[in-house]
Amino acid sequence: MAHRVVREQRQIEVGSRLTMVRSGQVAQFGFSNPDRGRLGLEVLDLGVLRRRLSEDTLSKVHRTDFHQLFLFTAGTGTTMVDFEDHACSSGTLLHVGPGRVLRLPVGSAEASMVLFTPAFPPLALSPFGPVSHAVPPAERSVFGRAIAELKQEYRRNLLTDEPVDLLRHLLGALLLRVARLPGDAPPQDARFDRFRQELERSFATTRNAAEYAARIGYSARSLNRICLAATGRSAKALIDARVALEAKRLLVHTDLSSAAIGHRLGFSEATNFTKFFVRETGVSPGAFRA
Repeated sequence: MAHRVVREQRQIEVGSRLTMVRSGQVAQFGFSNPDRGRLGLEVLDLGVLRRRLSEDTLSKVHRTDFHQLFLFTAGTGTTMVDFEDHACSSGTLLHVGPGRVLRLPVGSAEASMVLFTPAFPPLALSPFGPVSHAVPPAERSVFGRAIAELKQEYRRNLLTDEPVDLLRHLLGALLLRVARLPGDAPPQDARFDRFRQELERSFATTRNAAEYAARIGYSARSLNRICLAATGRSAKALIDARVALEAKRLLVHTDLSSAAIGHRLGFSEATNFTKFFVRETGVSPGAFRA
């Protein structure tokens, strides 16, 4: 998780009661359900969320420590996730995992939302899966019913304080449906998943593709073949892209200097970090932050 340099702290309600901490230019939200404090789930509509928030807060870039699912049902809009805009219309499903940078949908889009902590469901979506899915027309009513049933059981649970087993299984069934949706990337094999897991652990300490290959038990040439087959990009390109993404998050999310961010990401000299960032993004760290 990115280092927090706190300028201001206050509490607001966003469906669940979310503690917002302004860190640099990004608001950090932590999950806490106001209707049932220990319940790690809330189901609501985007319209309800918009009515609870000020225009200023709605426009803020933020990140959360919980999952957010959006199933868009009408209208159109744009949602920014990790500095990439996603067009949203009826049938679009977004999954925004913990730690990703998000700006809520802008436009006329309407959506059902499911917010949940990583520990709540009996299974989890891959943190490496695509953000955006296009739900096939034949499946949209199925997803709509699944979320409606989850919402009904959620409201029942608030009234009766029953055990949450059914809620967990209903959410698990919904996540299984999400996981089998066609994404914007080809299916990955277990070898590539091992590389990605190691990349998440080690991107701040090494950018050497051969070292990653050794850690997961492959030659550098084999790792490159695996990455090219899965993504069309070399292992080194994927490593550098992950480091650049974290640099973007830190530049926006914290008040750390460019030199401090470079040091955190394993660069011994600030000039080397700047050259790397310009090569990966086309702009300097200072220009990106501005």
